[in-house]
Amino acid sequence: MKKILNAIDIFSGCGGLSEGLQKAGFRILVGIENNHDAATIYKLNHKKTILFEKDIRKVNIDEIKIILKGKTLHLIAGCPPCQGFSSIRRLNKKDPVEDERNNLILEYKRFVIGLKPWIFMLENVPGLLDFKLFQDFIHEMNNIGYIINKKIIDVADYGVPQRRKRLVVIGSKKREIKIAPGLKKIKTVRDVIGSLESVNVTCDPIHKIYASHTERIKSLISLIPKNGGSRKDLPKELWLKCHMKSNIGFNDVYGRLSWDSVSSTITGGCLNPSKGRFLHPEENRCITAREAALLQTFPRNYRFSTNINKKSLALIIGNALPPLFSKIQAKHIIKYIY
Repeated sequence: MKKILNAIDIFSGCGGLSEGLQKAGFRILVGIENNHDAATIYKLNHKKTILFEKDIRKVNIDEIKIILKGKTLHLIAGCPPCQGFSSIRRLNKKDPVEDERNNLILEYKRFVIGLKPWIFMLENVPGLLDFKLFQDFIHEMNNIGYIINKKIIDVADYGVPQRRKRLVVIGSKKREIKIAPGLKKIKTVRDVIGSLESVNVTCDPIHKIYASHTERIKSLISLIPKNGGSRKDLPKELWLKCHMKSNIGFNDVYGRLSWDSVSSTITGGCLNPSKGRFLHPEENRCITAREAALLQTFPRNYRFSTNINKKSLALIIGNALPPLFSKIQAKHIIKYIY
């Protein structure tokens, strides 16, 4: 009989991390998420988890201890939103962007110190690695007995069909735990969304959610070469005026995904082709919300509310930790628990 492994997921989002942990064998006792739309999706899919829908800064550690009822807490996992450290937000400058969310790593520290899990796992943007706030966190975790391993990885190396570099940190009180090694084979866009039914005949309401455009933009998209083409492949007289500037920041905008490669990073702008390479490889449209979720490795039957506006839904999907990556890391961690 397998041992019951208890975990809590802080900064839960719509449940990508919880989905992976649960598939690996953890029981998610508690989640914490402040965003109402993300919390709504989380509750649709993780009904057995007690979700605190509130600002984590207002969650008392004693409230969590009451739920734990003395049970061993094997894992705290979470992705504190530190957008100020993102290379996109910083436009590759050294200093972080001023953002009150940068300090939420202090809440992660508060939960680890207060609940004393056997292991903690933290995932974040690679830019966090170079900043004092994070370095102080690592130093304090060492001081209270956690053996730390940290590594910048690309989730494409773990079977997630997209390029997405992340910083992964694992701390353990029992023994050193290495970051899980990658897999040998990548998964492609075709592998994941190539056999999906047409948006015109689907019964899945989430697969019907995608960007609508003016006739001019529709015409522009129809001219972009299939299977990996870009707006840059078009004659300059067809470029949008905003793309004529020498430094527009994002060269992938209005680009198509390639069938036999991984996708670009699924971001919070994934349902808007003006935000990145999010056009379907063949069809003259942006990817749908379901396609974006599948490229994030959410199961096909993962439930998303249709009462959420498109912009919010894109942000929630794009901000999620890919469940498959979470599952692989969690299964690796479990080997060190038994």
